[in-house]
Amino acid sequence: MDYGLQGRLIFITGGGSGIGRAIGIEAARGGARVAVVDAVAERAANVAAELRDLGARAIAQTLDVRDAAACEAAVVRVEEQMGEIDGMVACAGISPPSAADTMPDELWTRCLDVNLTGMFRSVQPVGRRMVARQRGAIVTVASIDGLGGHAGRAHYSASKHGVIGLTRALAIEWGRFGVRVNALAPGVVDTPLLKANIPSDHLQYAMVDRNPLGRLCRPEEQAGPGLFLLSDAASYVTGSVMTVDGGSAAGFFTRWNGADLGSRALLEAGAYGTPPHSPEGHTP
Repeated sequence: MDYGLQGRLIFITGGGSGIGRAIGIEAARGGARVAVVDAVAERAANVAAELRDLGARAIAQTLDVRDAAACEAAVVRVEEQMGEIDGMVACAGISPPSAADTMPDELWTRCLDVNLTGMFRSVQPVGRRMVARQRGAIVTVASIDGLGGHAGRAHYSASKHGVIGLTRALAIEWGRFGVRVNALAPGVVDTPLLKANIPSDHLQYAMVDRNPLGRLCRPEEQAGPGLFLLSDAASYVTGSVMTVDGGSAAGFFTRWNGADLGSRALLEAGAYGTPPHSPEGHTP
């Protein structure tokens, strides 16, 4: 799909894996130039090499978004090597689980420092330059955990609520300068890290079972909405939160891919058979 980003420079933090990598790949396929920025040098370098193999101009930068001076320096280096940044995707984040009553203070602080303070520190030097040029688009990566709570991730949910508030505040401040700021709110995205850390029964009977589309999201399915928000097709969209979650946050009491299992009459009438994409033997 052509998002009209040919020749534009897209700066992606957290670009070395997951959603950031997927957005970088789709941007490169559309003719954009990409700065892949990640806390892990090897990941950034590998993705930048992938993008160059696709024929795109791409560079890698290593960055800890918690470091304000390093964020400023990374933006300076990218613009010296590649030119003015046209769009940014702020995707760097962590989600280490911990029960709220026993969560170490260090873990709370680290999660907020990366996901929220780091978000601001990495966006600020890019936004400052966009304001001066009076053009640009920024996409922050929030989460559906920024719209509700999540047991075992009080720190993560708090940080993502903060990202949505930050996004809307920046959209208000910078809109008059022609700079748009929107948030992407992904649901559960199918990555090796997810499957390594989430028990398989929870994946199937909570994350998939309670999703109206009845499956996990592929990383590339976040790329299209993200690039749309960067594109001129979204020229009048700012301060918005685009939920890309397969319907997980659409309503309450959801189970078994949207079936109304709370209705005895519908169940007795046989209104809900096993969804065609459900595992054999999966019953309500």
